Amino acid sequence: MAANKKLLMLPGDGIGPEVMGEVRRVIEWMDCRRHVSFDVIDDLVGGTAYDAHGTSLTDETLAKAMSVDAVLLGAVGGPKWDNVERQHRPEAGLLKLRKEMDLFANLRPATVIPALANASSLKEHIVSGLDMMFVRELTGGAYFSKPKLIEDLPGGGQRAVDTQVYSTAEIDRVCRVAFELAGKRVGKLHSVEKANVMETGVLWRAVATAVGEDYPEIELLHMYADNCAMQLVREPKQFDVIVTDNLFGDILSDCAAMLTGSLGMLPSASLGAADESGRRKALYEPVHGSAPDIAGEKKANPLAMLLSCAMMLRYSFDMAEDADLIEQAVANVLGQGLRTDDIMQDGMTAVSTDQMGEAVTDELDKLAA
Repeated sequence: MAANKKLLMLPGDGIGPEVMGEVRRVIEWMDCRRHVSFDVIDDLVGGTAYDAHGTSLTDETLAKAMSVDAVLLGAVGGPKWDNVERQHRPEAGLLKLRKEMDLFANLRPATVIPALANASSLKEHIVSGLDMMFVRELTGGAYFSKPKLIEDLPGGGQRAVDTQVYSTAEIDRVCRVAFELAGKRVGKLHSVEKANVMETGVLWRAVATAVGEDYPEIELLHMYADNCAMQLVREPKQFDVIVTDNLFGDILSDCAAMLTGSLGMLPSASLGAADESGRRKALYEPVHGSAPDIAGEKKANPLAMLLSCAMMLRYSFDMAEDADLIEQAVANVLGQGLRTDDIMQDGMTAVSTDQMGEAVTDELDKLAA
């Protein structure tokens, strides 16, 4: 069967290649059992790309990313590259991918799988049943705005500048993604900013309110970012979809991730604008980092990477049934008591990275029978 789904795999650094290997296992399973074939291209990004090419993202790799239907990325970074020039560091390659592909909407779910409800640092009754989605603006704000500099002062010392800039268009488009997503869920959206002290927050609130007029069926609530941080650990189930800027989204979504029991469990999707055919450029990656301290030891948790693959099936290929299968297989395996080190609990069974991946495909066999 001819493959009509073009996929670029960028394993990256640290545990990236290990967790990406378990995605390959699932893709092979889909080819054999679901008769779904992918045209897979492999390439380098991050520190491995720097070691090979002197830059963390080559023009050739970027061109491949622009041409495929979806990109799957493992993780980038590690202390090995701490002293590399900033423009060539592993993280710079990831930021360039996001910027050049114009992946402005970052979807980061925070879902508590029943078997892990008692693994959260919060009390089980507070997090049990949690199912929320962050929509983080990803190509603007403090991470990309200019000027950005560190300069020497005449009298000694230095001065650092990071600039926060947002336009109406940037806010409008990410808010529309969030409203559309809220319409497919429970119909409630929190827009989060700091309109009390930041001009970008004032504009953000105004634009979100204006966009909301086009979605009268969605309940729009405004909240300051500091209050949102407090509410996430006080009463997280009051939220369903949260839309916010790049900086606040980075911080708040990591806070929400830990409500689920482990940062190693959470996937993400970064989406661009839809073209005339409805196709979006997209990149999928786990929220966790490269964890160089355990790289090569088969201790890494591959479930966030597998759930990122499920998001890819759902958002890039309109394969909701297959995405549901993977998500259910992950939940079932955890329900059977299998755990990697990061989510290990008393009485559970310790498994390696590849054993966890194999367990998921075994469960897929049962679900698809």
